[in-house]
Amino acid sequence: MAAPDGVGGADAEVTAPDGAAAGAGRAAAPPASLSPSRAGDFMQCPLLYRFRVIDRLPEKPSEAATRGTLVHAVLERLFDAPAAERTPPRAKALIPGQWDRLRESRPELVELFADDTDGERLTRWLSEAERLVERWFTLEDPTRLEPAERELFVEAELASGLRLRGIIDRVDVAPTGEVRIVDYKTGKAPRPEYAESALFQMKFYALVVWRLKRVVPRRLQLVYLGSGDVLTYDPVPADLERIERKLHALWEAIRQATETGDWRPRPTKLCGWCDHRAHCPEFGGTPPPYPLPLAPAAPPVQGRMGAD
Repeated sequence: MAAPDGVGGADAEVTAPDGAAAGAGRAAAPPASLSPSRAGDFMQCPLLYRFRVIDRLPEKPSEAATRGTLVHAVLERLFDAPAAERTPPRAKALIPGQWDRLRESRPELVELFADDTDGERLTRWLSEAERLVERWFTLEDPTRLEPAERELFVEAELASGLRLRGIIDRVDVAPTGEVRIVDYKTGKAPRPEYAESALFQMKFYALVVWRLKRVVPRRLQLVYLGSGDVLTYDPVPADLERIERKLHALWEAIRQATETGDWRPRPTKLCGWCDHRAHCPEFGGTPPPYPLPLAPAAPPVQGRMGAD
């Protein structure tokens, strides 16, 4: 799905349940775990979740999401340098090399600028990446940061058996042991009424860290490079217990849809950026044949007839 900048971002890169790339040709299998991106897909549109996780339909790369991936890579690699050398010029100098590495690892990205014969669009795109990187230095001072983890893959299995997984952009640990989870967003900060939805991903990560380490992160921090805003939230155990209940309910709905094959489309304004409209009934399309076995229908309940 090619979404406007800030709707998708790097976290919207399509992955199958166990990390396989969408469209990778693997046999279809029931979902085995839940990530923030895929949870968001199901809440946005159950049929989108099916297309991405069950059918693994390919999606065209988008400039916005790819730029987010590039900026994330630059900010991760910048911390390889000594603190005093973490400067805007050093960060911008990393962009060409990281872009080359990204194209080598994902050949499909050649499509993005295939028709850009004079290179002007690519130049503008890289310049926007530079502006986003520069803006980060107005929001955080990397010379005073020593992340404990960068691009950290986390996975935890809840008592119910539900497996949660994801990748945290940065984990900071204070000398006193307090943990801060940081996520970079290349889009703009949401309006206040949508802040709770934006924090869903961060609370998801906080829950995983809590279940793994038995430590509630002291702070969750979203850094919006598109607008130059920083959104913070200090969770408490009750918050994480609520998100755990929500995820269990979500997983139960996913399980039922998987068994019945009933994946309902949920039209929103985001449909305009969806790659799968040709397969969506809301746009006159037909989903591909369902690749998983369906659970047998429950027999009707027979009532007993008693005497009048």
